[in-house]
Amino acid sequence: MDLAAMTRSLAFSTMFNFRDIGGYPGLDGRTVRWQRIYRADSPHRLDADDDVAFTALGVRTVIDLRRPQEVDKYGRIRHADGLEYRNIHLTHQDWNEIPYQEEQGAARYLANRYHDLAEQAADGIVAAIALLAEEQAAPAVVHCMAGKDRTGVVCAMALSLLGVRDSVIAEDYALSTAGSERLLAWLKTRQGDKQLVPVPYFSCPAEAMQTFLTELRQRHGSVENYLRGAGLSSERIDALREHLLS
Repeated sequence: MDLAAMTRSLAFSTMFNFRDIGGYPGLDGRTVRWQRIYRADSPHRLDADDDVAFTALGVRTVIDLRRPQEVDKYGRIRHADGLEYRNIHLTHQDWNEIPYQEEQGAARYLANRYHDLAEQAADGIVAAIALLAEEQAAPAVVHCMAGKDRTGVVCAMALSLLGVRDSVIAEDYALSTAGSERLLAWLKTRQGDKQLVPVPYFSCPAEAMQTFLTELRQRHGSVENYLRGAGLSSERIDALREHLLS
């Protein structure tokens, strides 16, 4: 992990899993640029003080990966001049329809769900990464509800295209552990101490992302091959690398 990891996460009072994915070693000895892509849980809760801090980041694009019904139920980030909002819904089977078995373990369950996303939401994943490839879209925020699953898959694939090692991507994914704990604690203050959701919904062991990426390579040869097969053009891949690598 790079030395800047301590300042990677940015503190907000109503957003709990917000961080910069810059600073990691990438292709040809280059480094992923800081302050270009942020990953987050949903910013719809931003209050007045948080909004000031968020505005100071100069974000131009917010990519919301949630279902339209989630957006309708919980809301979206506030409208603002110069801020483009895109709801790129990652279509996938509802996790409530796929029971978690304790003996399976959280990492295996999550890796399976990420394979579901790769198979069922390929068009959305490509659309999100294609938008991240547009230099004028940066700084950009990619988010879902907790900022670890749908967001985790999109950011993992973007970082892989930039040449970041799988082990480092898995470490970055696991940084969502602290944010997920903060989000869950906040939810409990509003919904009580009852069990809110199955264990994997707020778990993010590095093994889950490492397993997913390893198996995706076994199936497709590489993350890049997967994305090309799903429709991401060479021009977009080149553009992503051009403006996101130092």
